Amino acid sequence: MINILLIILSVSVMGEICSDTPVSNSNCEMVTPPISCSTYNYTIEKHGYSMEMMEKTIKYYFIKKPKKLIKIYDKVLGILSEMESRAQKEIARSKQRAGILWTGMDVYSFPDPSGTDSANFDISLKKPGIYTLTATVTLFPDDQSLNSRLTAYSCHPDSIETGKRNYIKPIYYIKDGLPHKYTAVFKVPLRRTLHVRGCIYDFDNHPDDWEKHLVIQNISVIYSLSEL
Repeated sequence: MINILLIILSVSVMGEICSDTPVSNSNCEMVTPPISCSTYNYTIEKHGYSMEMMEKTIKYYFIKKPKKLIKIYDKVLGILSEMESRAQKEIARSKQRAGILWTGMDVYSFPDPSGTDSANFDISLKKPGIYTLTATVTLFPDDQSLNSRLTAYSCHPDSIETGKRNYIKPIYYIKDGLPHKYTAVFKVPLRRTLHVRGCIYDFDNHPDDWEKHLVIQNISVIYSLSEL
């Protein structure tokens, strides 16, 4: 009789296999269309194991060592979070190379599946003119945030942390479950560059005391010349 421990995969191996399956992309979202069993088999076999070993391992940890199953989950979540961070940095670099001014995420969805719940942004405006930030925001009635809004300020790039901050008027979101388009405008004078920082989902209550339910998409920053 074969000792079951001989076919049990380690926490480290399970973490690598689970984080390699196509069910999760760099944004920790479900991939569509649904993944076939053959795809799962291929991923597991690519690591040198079988579906039978995978199933027995999960069953063993679930029944005998549930704490290790939680450890596997934490490991997978850590790997995916690291993958997401690298992907977002590469997306930002690609956008800069292509002349796309918005360097944040394409879509913000709360609650955030990745667990970061971050909606801060950081933009460099290097040419004089008018910069228009637009986004489509859907704030659902069950969202418990207080005074949900976009907040932002501009400052000189040489004194981002210590210099004078020029805040724009906050843009408050309508909480009706319908998509609404919002716009913020930044003006860069001649012979100046500006740095813009802000939060596309700001609120007044403590971030851990309530439920979030909001989607922000179609985000862009458009540059246009003007007589300055």
